[in-house]
Amino acid sequence: MKTTESHPTVFVVDDDASVRKGLARLLKSAGYAVESFASAREFLDRISQGESAGCVVLDIQMPELSGLELQQKLKTFTPPISIIFITGHGDIPISVRAMKDGATDFLPKPVGDEELLSAVRSALARNAEERSSHARLRELQQRASTLTPREREVMALVVRGQLNKQVAGILGTGQQNIKVHRGRVMQKMKVTSLAELVVAAEKLGILARPMTPPALLSSTAASAGGRISPPSA
Repeated sequence: MKTTESHPTVFVVDDDASVRKGLARLLKSAGYAVESFASAREFLDRISQGESAGCVVLDIQMPELSGLELQQKLKTFTPPISIIFITGHGDIPISVRAMKDGATDFLPKPVGDEELLSAVRSALARNAEERSSHARLRELQQRASTLTPREREVMALVVRGQLNKQVAGILGTGQQNIKVHRGRVMQKMKVTSLAELVVAAEKLGILARPMTPPALLSSTAASAGGRISPPSA
């Protein structure tokens, strides 16, 4: 079954066949696409095949790989899939740990139909927002990867409020050159104002890094998946 942004899947992972079938039947009756798995390992193999929009209804206590252990592995996925824990063995410390690690809900068995469906709606909404944010970030990273080393230096300084004259002095070049580089930065980043460029820089993490331009540029390139040589003087 192929998962798409407009048709997310609810994954059910529980080693109890009767619970698994009951949950799948309820979710399908509510109109959701459902995939069921008897173990966390089986689900992990499936989800590792590619990006999946949706959420997982996950049992805590399972053999081999527990729900909490699976949660830790799923945290490495980008964007992460939303998790709803269900369990007949939960306690407060476990529920607190699960929620702190990003679970959207923690429900005791037997879970009521409406309670589960409400949790699924919330989890799917959260997953959709996270995927949208991730897509926007990847687009910004792609745009940043098209900048030259000098353009990245100019951007790093401009978004910190440096005027063209100040940037020229820091980089040891003329103001006209800075104007040209700045214009190209705006064009390549597809922004029309300094405010938009600052927002883009913030999302890319540029403003959170030290002021030294070469360090900024190397970090930005790494996050964008590219490699940048140090700019010439």
